[in-house]
Amino acid sequence: MPEVIFNGPEGRLEGRFSQNKKTGAPIAVILHPLPQLGGNMNNPIAYQMYHMFLDRGFSVLRFNFRGVGRSQGQFDSGIGELSDAASALDWLQALTGDARQCWIAGYSFGAWIGMQLLMRRPEISGFISVAPPANLYDFSFLAPCPASGLIVHGAADKIVPKEDIERLVERLQAQKGITIDYDSIKGANHFFDKDMSTLEGSISQYLDRRISEIG
Repeated sequence: MPEVIFNGPEGRLEGRFSQNKKTGAPIAVILHPLPQLGGNMNNPIAYQMYHMFLDRGFSVLRFNFRGVGRSQGQFDSGIGELSDAASALDWLQALTGDARQCWIAGYSFGAWIGMQLLMRRPEISGFISVAPPANLYDFSFLAPCPASGLIVHGAADKIVPKEDIERLVERLQAQKGITIDYDSIKGANHFFDKDMSTLEGSISQYLDRRISEIG
């Protein structure tokens, strides 16, 4: 997976990128958890999602938000990080203009950023949101949510209570025209450290079904 450097709003952003050379290959951007708590593009869940998309024929980019690793700039409480994600998608699309599908996948803080990007980019056809911090950030911008996707949460998550996730899911599932799948993994905490294989199975099963449906 080649290292890449591309221009962001506050300077260079560091990433890892693998390109599928097939015409029309789908694309995906992976967003990592909160930088203030050590989140970066090599987080195990972000890394795992990167490879799940790669194994399914996607051109995939994961990158460090501003101020993380070799990415320039400073943490901006989500505002600047959303701009970083938009720049990452712009860069990826410039290399893969004929992509037949466009996905966004994020974990925790990255899930919040990803769902904001979803609202701004109508070309995004699907999303994976792992442990979105519905108790810590406002998700009311999803009105309505423009694309179908999967929300995965650990039933034993002590950082993001199950009740907050369920309220978010119920609100999104009530919207017409989209389908929000929800998987609560029994016994899993916020980090899925003992349940990575179950998490991978949940996302993989969803991706295989959705990718074939979209075509």
